[in-house]
Amino acid sequence: MKITVQKEELQKKLSDIQNIVEKKNTMPILSHFLLVAEQKGSFITATDLETAFKEPISIEIAEEGRLAIPARKLLEIAKEMDGSITIESADSQWVKVKSGKSQFRLACLSHEEFPVWPALSDAEKADTMTIEAPAFLEMIDKTVYAAGEADTRYVLNGLLFHIKTNGALTVVGTDGHRLALCEKSLGLSAKEEKKVILSRKSVLELKKFLDTGDNPVKLTVGKNHALFEIDSIQFLTRLIEGTYPNYEQVLPAENDKDIVVDRALLVKALRRVSVISRERSNAIKVELDNNSMVISASNPDMGEAKDEITVNYPHSQMVVAFNARYMLDAFSVMTSDKVVIRLKEALSPALLLEEGKTDYRCVVMPMRL
Repeated sequence: MKITVQKEELQKKLSDIQNIVEKKNTMPILSHFLLVAEQKGSFITATDLETAFKEPISIEIAEEGRLAIPARKLLEIAKEMDGSITIESADSQWVKVKSGKSQFRLACLSHEEFPVWPALSDAEKADTMTIEAPAFLEMIDKTVYAAGEADTRYVLNGLLFHIKTNGALTVVGTDGHRLALCEKSLGLSAKEEKKVILSRKSVLELKKFLDTGDNPVKLTVGKNHALFEIDSIQFLTRLIEGTYPNYEQVLPAENDKDIVVDRALLVKALRRVSVISRERSNAIKVELDNNSMVISASNPDMGEAKDEITVNYPHSQMVVAFNARYMLDAFSVMTSDKVVIRLKEALSPALLLEEGKTDYRCVVMPMRL
């Protein structure tokens, strides 16, 4: 192989894959990316065996070839070089990287050791759906924070994507203590209803590429993988096996006491009081009475905090307790000026909504003080 690539192009493409290339080096090949240099099309591929990423790269080819190159080290080299960079190898063990009078020699691996890109069948490809990127990004933003991070119930470390035949998509995240749900009618062309679970890590990585533009996303759901195509980028992720909790049963249907409150005022009050709340539980007490909300926290090692805001609450007096971080996470991704906290009783789950909207709903379990 012998190619020439501009510093900016190489640096950009290698930056895209840094979160995917394996850091722990349990398999040396996973810390490498596959560079395919061919006249019919050149691209780079990276994988951690859970997700795989493929993107075209613009290069000048003097000699075609395929090679697995250390991803992090080549990025570090590219950052220190200027102008065009020449990458050349005579075998699968060493690669020379040159720019001007600077020269590096890097150990590399054969392309034959690199994991094969999982293929989707023609039948699976026939059921490809198109989703508008801004709407899809919004749905992920409003749910991914609620997914578990290291839960022993592995399905809770992912997001549920419920694709319905009526063209709607529901995205759900839960860690067992809270649940976030966003549902939109996107005009999807699904031939049958599908429920797939994608890991939190892979969704956060996908989110980076949704942020880059407004072009539609093509989604293909296979038996074991989901493929997202954004422009010329292909992002493939393995589906999590298992049964996701029945989110429809979690949504409280009998909550009848609404608190309507200014979102900005509430967020500021929660942030102020949570400074004192116990670091482990983030517990806050909320006292409701006569259109008043008093939020307080007590920490024997630090002290106490209290704040009061005016709300619309024409119901009987109630005292409830919540994890302040859970409340802040939910309200921070809302955009409406007013939000609704729908309660039943002190130890019942609370339903959080944007005023006048039902497409985004969040359930937060109460705490005992």
